[in-house]
Order: sequence, then C-alpha cells, then structure tokens
Amino acid sequence: MTLRTQNLEKLPSEEYDVLIIGGGINGAAAASALAGKGAKVAVIDRGDFAGSTSMHSSNLVWGGIKYMESNDFALVRKLCKSRNHLIKSYPSTVKEIRFLTTISKGFRHSPRYLWAGTWLYWLMGNGFTKRPRLLSPKNIKQEEAIIDTENAVGGFEYSDAYLYDNDARFVFNFVRQAMTFGAVAANYVESLGAERENGCWVTRARDVMTGDTFNIRSKVLINAAGPWVDEHNALTKQSTSHQHLYSKGIHLIVPQLTEQKRVLAFFANDGRLFFVIPMGNRTCIGTTDTHMENPYPEVTQEDIAFVLENINARLSLETPLTEKDIISTRCGVRPLAVKADKGQSRDFLQLSRKHVIDTHESTAHISIFGGKLTDCLNVGEEISDEVQKLGVTLGAPATRWYGEPDDKVKASFMQQARDAKLDALTPATSNEKLSSRLWRRYGNDAFGLLEKIKADPSQAEILIDKTEYVRCELEYARDHEMITELEDFLRRRAKVSLVVHRDELMNSEGLKKACEVLFGDQAQTRLDTYFAENPDTTRPNAPRSEAVLAE
Repeated sequence: MTLRTQNLEKLPSEEYDVLIIGGGINGAAAASALAGKGAKVAVIDRGDFAGSTSMHSSNLVWGGIKYMESNDFALVRKLCKSRNHLIKSYPSTVKEIRFLTTISKGFRHSPRYLWAGTWLYWLMGNGFTKRPRLLSPKNIKQEEAIIDTENAVGGFEYSDAYLYDNDARFVFNFVRQAMTFGAVAANYVESLGAERENGCWVTRARDVMTGDTFNIRSKVLINAAGPWVDEHNALTKQSTSHQHLYSKGIHLIVPQLTEQKRVLAFFANDGRLFFVIPMGNRTCIGTTDTHMENPYPEVTQEDIAFVLENINARLSLETPLTEKDIISTRCGVRPLAVKADKGQSRDFLQLSRKHVIDTHESTAHISIFGGKLTDCLNVGEEISDEVQKLGVTLGAPATRWYGEPDDKVKASFMQQARDAKLDALTPATSNEKLSSRLWRRYGNDAFGLLEKIKADPSQAEILIDKTEYVRCELEYARDHEMITELEDFLRRRAKVSLVVHRDELMNSEGLKKACEVLFGDQAQTRLDTYFAENPDTTRPNAPRSEAVLAE
C-alpha cells in the first residue's frame, strides 16, 4: 500500500481533534505545529500539497521592505524577526542574499532617501543581516555589468533571504514533519463541505483520483484553503469578518543572466517592483501585481510583454530577451486579506500580505486569510493558541515542531558521508556536494539514503538530464512524498519543470526511467497525462489537448 492509500483508509475511521482543509504554507505549518504539540490532526488538499499560491512565490523569504512606504512598520518588524528565525532554524535551506536596487532618473524617491530606509529596515531586523550600502551608478556597473546604468542616479544594497530549493518543497517538509508527529495527510482529497453534528464537524470528502466519498469527523475545522477560503466558508455556511482580494503575479524562467548570487531589484515604468532572482543555472524574472476578480490566474501575452519590456530596458544584454528565451513560467494568485465590510479600502498595490486568523468559538471553526511564507512559523503558533481556546488540549512539544535537526545530528551524517566518500559520487553537472544536498532536503532521512548509496553506488546516478535528483531520491519520493501525479514530482517536490524546457522533458529518456521508478507499470500513462494537461506556458495562447478541453 502506498503512503497515500494508508492515510486515506485512516481518514474516515477515526475522529480528529483538528481537520485542516488545504495543504499550502498556512495549512502545512498549522498541521506541523498542532501535531508537534500533541493534537490528533488530519490535513487534506483537493490538489497536491502547495499546489497553488505556495508554489508560485518568488522563493524569497522577505521582511517586507516595501510595506515601509505604507507605514506598516509593525508588520515589517514582525516579518523581519520571522525571516531571521527562519534563517536560524533552516540554515541549509533559508539563506541570506543581497538585493541590489537600481534607481532611475525621475523616480519618486532619491537613492539616499531609500538607502536611509534600508538602514531603518536593517535596525528593525535587529541588525541580523549584513549592513546596507549606498551605490553610485559607477559602483553598480562595476558589480553587475549587465545592469544598464545610463539612466540610473544610483542605488543601494541590502539583505533579505531566499530558499535554496523551492517554495513548494519547503511547504511539503512541514507536511512531512506533521506526519512524523502522527498527523494523517492526503493530497487529492476534496472537501465537499461540512456540517456540525452533535458538537462535531462532519466533513464530506471525495477522493479526486477515484471519486469515492467518505466522512471525516473532527472537533475543530480549520479552513486553510488559500485563495479558496471564501469559497469553502460558503460551503460550511460560515460568515467571517474578512474576505480575500486577489493579485496575480507571474515569473519567467530564462537562461542564467549573471553568475553573481544576488537579487537585482528594479522599479517598473509604472512604479511596481520586479526582480531578477538567481535560480541555480537559471534566472527568474518578474513579477507583475495585477488585480484579479477570481483566484484562477493565467499567463497572458500582456504579462510576458510587460516583464520582457521592463527587464530589457534595465539590463545591457548582448541580445535582448525574447519569448524564445523563456524556459518556463510560473503564475499564481496572492490572496490579500481585507475587512469584509470595507472591501478594497485603499490603493490595491499598497495592500500587504499579512495573515488574519478568524475564529468562530461557537462552531469551533477557524479561517486563515492572506499570509506569506515568511510568516509561517507565526501562523503555526497562533493557530495552536486558537485551537487551545476551542477546547483541544495541547502540550509542549517533545521536540521543536519546525527546523532542521540539531548540529550534532548533522555532524554525524557528514562524518558518515566522508567515511563513505559520498561526495566523490557527486555528478559533474552539480553545483553542490551530494552530502550537503541530501542533508538539506531530507534531514534525518538522509541517513537512509546514504546507506542505499553505500550498498549500491548506482543509486547516486542522475536519471533526468540537467537536474540534480539521483535515483535513490526518486525511490524516496515514491515511498515517502505522496507522489500521485507526475507534476507533483516535476514541479513541487522538485523544480525540474521550471528549469528544464518542456520540449527537452518530452524527449528525455531519463524522465521515462524516472516515471518507471515512481509509477511502475503506470509510467507511460502518467507521462502522457502530464504532457496533455500541461501545455507550453511559454506560449500563453497555445491550445490544450483535446483530452483537456473535454474536461
């Protein structure tokens, strides 16, 4: 039986303290916190974990410097402290990175004024990161030759943080941690709505893969459905003090533009921020910030033209970027929490990503609005407090519910890896030693992967060209990471489909072998389904297959 099948059988057979609807960053962090503190937790998602907003971020762990302009200093202070805590708790995964911001002539603020703001930002973060710097156009050109400084009046450099892997994998690690603490989690399980019966929530659930329906009973129901929180509250007849507005953001993944490992930040022609972000041997550029009426964003020709036009105007490239350079796109909707009776009460672009927890004590129902990855540990702690107020007894966790294993465990793994000469097996195409990569991705479970490689060195071979996933990682994903569809691996547990062009994947013999590892005799079917359901998003108007259109 697969892990998912085992968990599906448990869902209707027990009563839980808490059922969480939604496995994005809010739901995953809440599940890990509650399970780590002794609650009996179940978490479901109608798609894959981190399958929506949580896989479309900029991969930045950001203190929210832009919110200083709208005087949200309390939020900035909170986010900076959260960023620092994540860097300390996940030293292999969340790393400090420098942001170099170039200011063009005619911008609403001078570089010196903004530089002074970065010092305040640094102080609000307790001076945890490297100090800010003021840069002249000449300094900028010397440090980043690809920046066009002809129209620049100066710039500044400051620090925030980024995820070494990808956002969706970071989210899944919370789900995995929750399961380690005893939680029951299953992807592709849809909530059809819930009702209160005799002081208990009864949620009608459907297995998306088979169509089977069943009930899940819980004392408390948490709606962490991200952009669909309002939709699910309508199903459960819950009124709330907040609701969501939606903002679309897109990123384009292109070949590596600079070898410097820093984020380049610019202000677009209309004043919006956009970034050039390192992504291994690729570069991620974006984003837009476009008001949406619903949580179903799509990449449009206008979106792509906006990003390309603005980036080409600010970089001195030998050849301007065109659509042909786009390897992949990412497009997501940001749910922004606003008061239900006020709606869009101020400038849409000034709305923050702060989270709001809305609790109904009489029905033991909690909704989580808004939020961002940087704030995830606060969400976990705040949800734990709210659940206790609703009568669920929690205890102090035996171990921390988040973070990497302690330094002694890491030192033990690294010593065993050295004894086994593991790093000698690092693929030539890799930018990172195999021991470091396995530790960062799997923590305690890296010991088991090391034993597999020691028994059979072929387990350290890469199957899919231009990626860094080795055979034993695929076997681990199959057995422990609830890979249900091929996209779950290619896009969320890994970032393969972001950095390898779709056409290359279609012709990859290694991908076929990877599918055989993941799906056995279903390999070809899953492969065909993936490409049928995932058209070339670098061409926004590309027609989908007839099979998809029929749905």
